[in-house]
Formats: sequence, C-alpha cells, structure tokens
Amino acid sequence: MASKLQLCVRRLSTLRKHCCFPSSSSSSFLVRSRSLLIQPSRTINHHSSIHSPPLSRTFYSSPLLNINSTDTEGPAAIDYRSLLQEGEFHSLADSTIHDLQEKLEEYGDTVQIDGFDIDYGNEVLTLKLGDLGTYVLNKQSPNRQLWLSSPVSGPSRFDWDQNAQAWVYRRTKANLLKVLESEMGQLFGEPIKLA
Repeated sequence: MASKLQLCVRRLSTLRKHCCFPSSSSSSFLVRSRSLLIQPSRTINHHSSIHSPPLSRTFYSSPLLNINSTDTEGPAAIDYRSLLQEGEFHSLADSTIHDLQEKLEEYGDTVQIDGFDIDYGNEVLTLKLGDLGTYVLNKQSPNRQLWLSSPVSGPSRFDWDQNAQAWVYRRTKANLLKVLESEMGQLFGEPIKLA
C-alpha cells in the first residue's frame, strides 16, 4: 500500500510540473485549473509525451478546461490598476458601514421585529433579525472588499466600483445597498431605503 501511495505521489508531482496536456482529439491544449489529475494507467517518458493505453478507470476531481473555449462564466477580471489604496479603501469602507449602521438603527426604532439588534465591533457590522436570520458585513483589507453574509443570498464579496461610486458584486454587478434594500424588503414585507 505504501509503495502504491509513493508511486501516485511521484506521478502527481510529475503531472503538476506540466500544466498543459495535448488533447488526443484536436490540436488544442487542455489545461488543469486547480484540479487533481490521477490516471494510474498512463505513463510519462522523459520527453513529456503521454502514452495512452486503453484506460479502464480515470479519475478527475474537476474537468479539464479547453483554452480555446469561449466560456465566459465566472467573475469579471480584476483590473489591478483600479484597486484602491489602503487609506482610501478604509475611508470608503468605514463610511459605508457607519452610514449603513445609522440608517439601520433609525429603521430599527420604527419597526417591530422580535430580536432586531445591531452591533458594530472589531470592524464588523452585525444585524440580527431574530427568526429571520442575521446579516454580517465586514471589511477584507487585503482584498479591498466588503464581505456580506446574508440569510437570503448567502456570502458575497463587494468591490468598490469607481464609475458607479458604489460597492458592487463582480459576479452579478449588484450594488451592495440595492441588494440589502431588496432582501430586507422581502424579509420585512415593506420597502426599506438605505441608499
């Protein structure tokens, strides 16, 4: 058993060094994307070519991606030139969180929801809504993002959009305040204005 494990580890190490594998069906290349590739019946010679005898079993933790694919799913690319400087990030994030805290505290004074509580500490804003769930909004300084945990939509990461002058979720282009207004409106059964 130990020798089989060592052999698999050696093969995996060799495969990790080579990120591209020629496709047998075309001249394009297939690329691993953080995937573990284990094909015990394939061998690699010193010239990095792959011999493929008929396989009885092949295991992939995720599918290989075709470089020539026009698949556009996933988050938009990050333009690193547009990342905020640390001081600017903290200023914008703190302003957003404190404004949101004030508006939610005002709203909490007018609404009758059991368990409604707002807490801000250690740069984390927590909004408890009793049986309706809990929202958590916090800064992620290394990424220059605001992270939201929502009882409705789950986790989201918002980046500052210079053009929109708002925190935007890159996958859906949703505005942080609009997301909160929409979700809380659904939970409370009445519209709420946070922007």
